[in-house]
Amino acid sequence: MANYPQHLVRVRELSDGKTVTIRPIRPDDIEREQAFVRHLSEESRYSRFMAQLHELSASRLRYFTEIDYDRHLALVAIATQDALEVEIGVARYVALPGAGSCEFAIVVDDAWHGSGVASILMAALIDAARERGFRTMEGTVLTTNQRMLKFVRRLGFVVLVDPEDPGTLRVVRPLGP
Repeated sequence: MANYPQHLVRVRELSDGKTVTIRPIRPDDIEREQAFVRHLSEESRYSRFMAQLHELSASRLRYFTEIDYDRHLALVAIATQDALEVEIGVARYVALPGAGSCEFAIVVDDAWHGSGVASILMAALIDAARERGFRTMEGTVLTTNQRMLKFVRRLGFVVLVDPEDPGTLRVVRPLGP
């Protein structure tokens, strides 16, 4: 496992004046990650995981929080609510087989939709992937997830039909130099 990438920690101000900390996830975030997933609406959980679930299994939680920060990076958005640090979003990439490409996923707490958190997380994730030498980023989006499709198009992703699954679309974006 690589050393914790402290240089990726950033405090960002949202348009409403609230601040969020964007930072790589840590193994000690395991309970925070579970609470975040439990707090998502059923629709948001389904859009992110493409399955009906209420919480993450112990093995999936470890996979999501015990990462190498190189081939697998997750950035969390943390806000302070009632004097507690709460996860309000997470974006991650995982290297794909072969060289130069990674797959991303992102989800933001429903109460924070439209706040700018998703854009901040994705900008940081794209920069980190580019810094790690990835040349393309791709993802899978449900055809019914129009909000996400609009979002990724705005970020420069090309939307492609997935011939193996008519219910999903592939989104691909070159990362450039």
